[in-house]
Amino acid sequence: MDIGCNGGFYSLQMKRRGASRVLGIDICDRYLEQARLASRTLGLEIELEKRSVYEVEEIAGQFDFVIFMGVLYHLRYPLYALDKVVTKVGGKLLFQTMIRGSEEVKPWESDYDFWRKDVFADPSWPQMYFVEQSYSNDQTNWWIPNRAAAEGMLRSAGLEINAHPESETWICTPNARSREGRFVHHMELDGTL
Repeated sequence: MDIGCNGGFYSLQMKRRGASRVLGIDICDRYLEQARLASRTLGLEIELEKRSVYEVEEIAGQFDFVIFMGVLYHLRYPLYALDKVVTKVGGKLLFQTMIRGSEEVKPWESDYDFWRKDVFADPSWPQMYFVEQSYSNDQTNWWIPNRAAAEGMLRSAGLEINAHPESETWICTPNARSREGRFVHHMELDGTL
């Protein structure tokens, strides 16, 4: 599955490399029409759907390979979307996002006292930058993580990072811990269940 498939380049490459079923989704009709034209021109049959990332759970089954590239920073609710994407990963996830700020990753303690504020001043602390107006003349850029935040989000969504082939790209697999069990556990801990 190719989430945010744009004109279909990666979807078509997966099909060209032997994938039996390829589903590309995007919310932009213009991109989907470009992908359909490329599919017909190249004689490569792929499925294309107009669908939001927030609706991927409605798609039946899982996929051996899920591509989620260049989408996260365009989302108002990025972790919510990532939680939904992980439900479709039966094998590997290829994840890419724009990174700004520190690219350093440090080990952090699992918990801090409420009055401990100094960690937030460290540029390598996991953080997201909020774009209220526009970034790079694009009003759809909302949240841009530093590297530590991107990796923390991947782990918190139930993924194990297997490779980091370049500064803005990760290859992940679902970890053994149940996402639903972890969510219920957190709710029990904070008393909201």
